[in-house]
Amino acid sequence: MKSQLAVWDLKTQVKCVIFESSKHIEAPNWSPCGRFLLVNGEGRLFRVPLDAPALQPVDTGAAVSLNNDHGFSPDGTQIAISDKTETGESCIYTLPVSGGTPTRITQNVPSYWHGWSPDGLTHTYVGFRGTPRKAVLLSIPANGGTETCLCDAFDHIDGPDYSADGSWIWFNGERDGTVELWRYNLKTASLEQMTKDERINWFPHPSPSGKHVVYLAYPEGTIGHPAEKDVELRLLPAEGGTPKILLSLFGGQGTINVPSWHPEGDKFAFMQYLP
Repeated sequence: MKSQLAVWDLKTQVKCVIFESSKHIEAPNWSPCGRFLLVNGEGRLFRVPLDAPALQPVDTGAAVSLNNDHGFSPDGTQIAISDKTETGESCIYTLPVSGGTPTRITQNVPSYWHGWSPDGLTHTYVGFRGTPRKAVLLSIPANGGTETCLCDAFDHIDGPDYSADGSWIWFNGERDGTVELWRYNLKTASLEQMTKDERINWFPHPSPSGKHVVYLAYPEGTIGHPAEKDVELRLLPAEGGTPKILLSLFGGQGTINVPSWHPEGDKFAFMQYLP
């Protein structure tokens, strides 16, 4: 199977494949400087420069069992990663954007990174907690400390990401097999449901412009967020409303797990796959 790293341009409504690999690569992030993308594959992290696309390994020190939950600090100086080398279960670390020795952020595992607050002070992530364990919405100071459970009111929570103004955390929440998009108000600790349809909706990512939210829509009845499925990328107004189907593709897990908007908010990166 081939992996294609692609970009969708909101202005032209055109998809452009910028890199193809025989490796299985996933979850692109767009760097805050706009000059390169970050992807993972085979437990490692790679930089893809846009002026000469290629997989350039990023030094992650002893962390060599990365999953696809990673991303940049708002100032572009650090990368957050999720890796299980040390603990046997996913743990969040940060390292310099150029690579280097990871610094452990979360003590509780498993923890899966998903978003960095716009002010750079906080991470949002999901982790399996409680008895019985289930995925809940969490936050922690950017340099580590005590984690806070923000929401555990669903059977499963995934894909949290901050709105551009830092007021909301968007996520997908599952109840009784139905997965919809929600947002959590950080000031009032209240929830607002943002989609209500037959699709299985995952990984909402608010744009830096504050206008849109892109997300992944699976067919009705899908369980979890599997790979190798016919899926849709959809665009929702940031304040809610009727979503627009941007394109259909073969993908799913790995397509848009983490924030991947261009810093100007006019395009985003994603992965698609060729059987």
